[in-house]
Amino acid sequence: MSVPIDVSGEPAGSVSEAGHYQVSLTAAGSHVFAREAGRGNLIIGPASMGKKADLHVAGDEAINWAAFEPFSTPAGSPWPRHIDYYGNDSGFFGWSQDREIEQFSWAPAYSGRRAIDAGAARIETLRIRLDQVSGHLEARLPQVRDLELFGDLTRVAVAGELPDMLLLRPALGRRTGAAPYALPDLGPLQEVRALALHGAPLGQPISLQGIDRFPALESLSLWGGFSGWEALARLPRLTSLEIRFTPDLDGLPELASWPALDRFIAYNVDEAAGKRLKAQMKAREKVRAWGGYNSVSQTRKREWWQSEYGRPFSGWNSRMAKSANTAYDTARSALESASNAAEVQAAISAFTRHFNGMKGIETAEREDIGEAVWQFSQLAQVERLGISEAQTQRWFDEARDY
Repeated sequence: MSVPIDVSGEPAGSVSEAGHYQVSLTAAGSHVFAREAGRGNLIIGPASMGKKADLHVAGDEAINWAAFEPFSTPAGSPWPRHIDYYGNDSGFFGWSQDREIEQFSWAPAYSGRRAIDAGAARIETLRIRLDQVSGHLEARLPQVRDLELFGDLTRVAVAGELPDMLLLRPALGRRTGAAPYALPDLGPLQEVRALALHGAPLGQPISLQGIDRFPALESLSLWGGFSGWEALARLPRLTSLEIRFTPDLDGLPELASWPALDRFIAYNVDEAAGKRLKAQMKAREKVRAWGGYNSVSQTRKREWWQSEYGRPFSGWNSRMAKSANTAYDTARSALESASNAAEVQAAISAFTRHFNGMKGIETAEREDIGEAVWQFSQLAQVERLGISEAQTQRWFDEARDY
């Protein structure tokens, strides 16, 4: 390994090459990292993240964000272009007043209340992850292109300039039959003109009741499972509507409900609903031509969501995914015909042991296998036998050595 290059005191934007660098992030010469050619992002987080973070910084440590000022891309723009930070230091907002940030993802983890005035910050896309926040964040933000809020949305109150696009990805339960999630009051953010709601195709749906609290909406993008579709008829200003990976569209108003609609996309949606939408698109075309892109594609039969999409191995390489899906099919078949708890335990244990010794099983893969075991716990036959999620998890933990 080459001797790291100390960039302390180097002029802003003067270092654009890949290499091994030393930076004064929390103290003089405190951190060393490798900058790879062609990579524009940097991940900062606690040591518990291991290799997932490029630089390890304890959650409450103060960060000298100016340590990155010497770096630039080969084209001359500030580097890193994208920063993912897992910690509580909010000094990056002040730093960005003099050094624009293309994309910043912030995942704080604190209790209590914090108020941040970042009205002068220059951040193009800001993502705030609230999964680990047990307190409350009050933030005055500048006008950003995209504001993305993930996790428990009751933990944040945002004021200031409205973003061009607001994306919400609330923390949801995994049970499909759970009561729909209701969006909390988001105050001034409810005046945005463009909104994206992201959920999961399978699991707790997001309720669209109350969507009329966003009266200025012109663009709406929906991803995942939703309920209360009829409420969309109360958004007469819509010019763009996108619906993706949605297994149930029962109650969706006809496209004619939005007189200004010019752009419509339905992708990976229920097959029967897809046929209706295609017919409505053709009927609308006869009255007024579509001004923007419109498409209904990849319509799916209802069973596809469980048999294909619902599998947790989509991110695995083809060889590992094939092996995992074969084991999944074998286990599911055994569980659906099980007549007692011992047979359920045997099926889950055999499925779990299938991965013992398999190369490439890291933290992410272990979580995927655990997700598959959770799916097994939700099978009707397993529930009929009175076997709890906790019990299937114990059998999983007992059988695995990864």
